[in-house]
Amino acid sequence: MDRYADMDFDSHNRELREVWDAWERGRPIRMPMITGVSDRYFVLGRETNPRKVSFYDYSHDKALMFDMQCGFTRWRQFNILGDHEMGIPESGYTVNVDFQNYYEAAWLGCEVRFPRDEVPYAVPLLTDDNKALLFDQGLPDPFSGFMAVAREYYDYFIERSKTTLIEGVKIGWVGAPFIGSDGMFTLACELRGADKLCMDMLEDPEFYHTLMEYLTQAVIIRLKAWRVYTGEPEITEAFGFADDSIMLLSREMYRDWVLPYHKKLAEATSTMKKRGNAHLCGDATRHFSLIRDELNVYSFDTGFPVAHRELCEELGPEVSIQGGPSVGFISSASCEEIDRESKRIIESVKPVAPRFVFRDGNDLPPGTPLEKIEALYGACKKYGRF
Repeated sequence: MDRYADMDFDSHNRELREVWDAWERGRPIRMPMITGVSDRYFVLGRETNPRKVSFYDYSHDKALMFDMQCGFTRWRQFNILGDHEMGIPESGYTVNVDFQNYYEAAWLGCEVRFPRDEVPYAVPLLTDDNKALLFDQGLPDPFSGFMAVAREYYDYFIERSKTTLIEGVKIGWVGAPFIGSDGMFTLACELRGADKLCMDMLEDPEFYHTLMEYLTQAVIIRLKAWRVYTGEPEITEAFGFADDSIMLLSREMYRDWVLPYHKKLAEATSTMKKRGNAHLCGDATRHFSLIRDELNVYSFDTGFPVAHRELCEELGPEVSIQGGPSVGFISSASCEEIDRESKRIIESVKPVAPRFVFRDGNDLPPGTPLEKIEALYGACKKYGRF
């Protein structure tokens, strides 16, 4: 039984369009809310995955992944609240080829492990004894190694989507994460181990810069090739990126040791004529103003308890911040506590941030009760009106 089977979806969808249209014009009538419920919530949830399909099986069987994606996309439309389209989607359902956050490291040779009841992860590849391994092999082909598996899955999803109906409704879109990147510094941390990479910055800066240059060029080649393959523009007008591991660095270290590579990626894959966006989990807010000014990024997705008002005041009213109560707090707090904390955040930013977007911060853990999402959305609708 769907949680919102009896909802007036037409009314909900009209309201969210009005909310987002007003927000886009810079004259918000209510703060919009987005909801971070991802594939891992569905795969690792007891109620959403009653067959207890493991991430290993899900990731190694393209037919199984496709079928579960069909289940997830339909379930989300009828069970998750937020300012997104609910009910039967006008343009059809969306399914994603889902290799979580390990696919880039796997492409470069990392072993992927699948712990029980957890998301898979990549094991560091580069030890002190083989630091030059990747350089000796040269830049990888964008469709080689694990990317050959990714292409097989993507092609399969495209073919299945042509004839598959979900309760009589077509699939309108197949998503492929391979046209983006989790960031070269984060990838370097996966390949080397975050502790060893940070020591390399101190003890072997030549290796560090060689590795970052190698990864930057590899990511550029892969992004362009995959964009062409999936029918996307090879060069975008806005630069969007993620690189969560920069939370490890001071502002000065990010500026000197990572920003030059972000610039190379931005200049090679976008014109930066339009304002871009960044997803940065962890407390990376000290870097936001520099990223705004150097990369023309004006939308930031936060994923850590941050000082929301202070951040909004620092960046100015033209910058969009996505933020809210941390997922750790949401999963453990009562609905009443969620309401109070949501009220505190919303009322603190409303006077200074017309482009604030309320959300969980960031990506709700599997098993989070749906009434917690209801508490978030209820607070947004109650306190977020202008």
